[in-house]
Amino acid sequence: MALQNIGASNKNDAFYRYKMPRMVTKTEGRGNGIRTKIENIADIAKALDRPASYITKYFGYELGAENKCEQRTALVNGAHDTAKLAGLLDNFIKKFVQCYGCGNPETKIILVSDKTQKTKKKGRKDMKEMQRDDNKCLQEGKAADDNQKKLNKKGAFPKESTAEGSGNKSSDDDHSTLPCCYRHGGSVCAADDEDGDDDDVQWQTDTSLDAVKQRMKDQLSTVTAELVTLSMDGSENKKKQKQKDSSHKDISVYGSTKPVDNYGKIEMSGKANPYNELVEEIKANLGNAVTAAQLKKVLCSSTLPSQDVMNALFEALFEGVGKGFNEEVVKNKEYLAAAVPDEGSQTLLLVAIEAFGSKCSAMALKEIPFVLRTLYYGDVLEEEIILHWYNVAVASGRNSQVLQIAKPFVECLQSADYESDEEE
Repeated sequence: MALQNIGASNKNDAFYRYKMPRMVTKTEGRGNGIRTKIENIADIAKALDRPASYITKYFGYELGAENKCEQRTALVNGAHDTAKLAGLLDNFIKKFVQCYGCGNPETKIILVSDKTQKTKKKGRKDMKEMQRDDNKCLQEGKAADDNQKKLNKKGAFPKESTAEGSGNKSSDDDHSTLPCCYRHGGSVCAADDEDGDDDDVQWQTDTSLDAVKQRMKDQLSTVTAELVTLSMDGSENKKKQKQKDSSHKDISVYGSTKPVDNYGKIEMSGKANPYNELVEEIKANLGNAVTAAQLKKVLCSSTLPSQDVMNALFEALFEGVGKGFNEEVVKNKEYLAAAVPDEGSQTLLLVAIEAFGSKCSAMALKEIPFVLRTLYYGDVLEEEIILHWYNVAVASGRNSQVLQIAKPFVECLQSADYESDEEE
């Protein structure tokens, strides 16, 4: 049986290892009953790892003719020469067999019904609305806490108020249940002084930061007081550092404010590198077979920027990976899902993949479209986030290898989304 290379783009490659049988056709009948018989459709379908019925129906769709697939042959109404059918077969291979990124024909076809797609999108939409409601509640609660802290810091006390236009106190401003010191504007009255001494002395609590520190030192042991003081100083330093980082414009790596030479290798001027320490800590936890929830706590405890934390996780999971990159992503998908609780984290993950792709091996780079597909169908990444990340990256002028190799997958998502809109 004569063989040929799979795919028209590979027909002149003498060393191409993916082969399929040459198409053999035969015209039968006459007049309106004439039809073309593809005698070796079963052998072709086996070489392409696709059902013979799919290929036959594709011919019928493109030619607008009735078709029928039997055990080892296919019938298409009308007289069609072999060259024309072979050209249609090449189009089928390009669309439904070869990988969009590397052209490899070792792919599997997965059918997802429109009903499943719509249900999936509806579920994601409901989850997004729930997430927005939760975020709103958290923001309102945080605002209330901040307001209360400000009042406590200023030492504010409830004030008596009268109803407008009358001399009677409002029922809402009844202070009879308040401590005596509140009812007297912060002073200690004779009713609260058990000894009856110092009735005329006015007492007031100093709520300044220095006074609070001093009271802590007086009440706690020396070691504990030092820990508390350092903690308070550290919180102030963190605020100053965040303000400094936000104003820093020389960003070389996503989320990092330090110049870098290699992926994840932040220059620390001879000091300990917190990024590398986080990578090693994640690896150590993975070696101890921690759960996804436990690893998430490790990531949340880091003081590094969010993008650096995501980069460190991706590097710890897949450093040195080559062929089989997608299989490793499938194995570690639960860790990635735990680190991506919202839409913003999905963007961080995509940027981490882009940064990792600029340093990984060529074999791993070729599998990035499969990695994106795995994370998409695994509900780790959403279609809208992938499209937004890609469009923003292209619009900003980035032309990385990851963006180039991911382009066919992104175009496939765009076309699928367009088709679903047309059907609705």
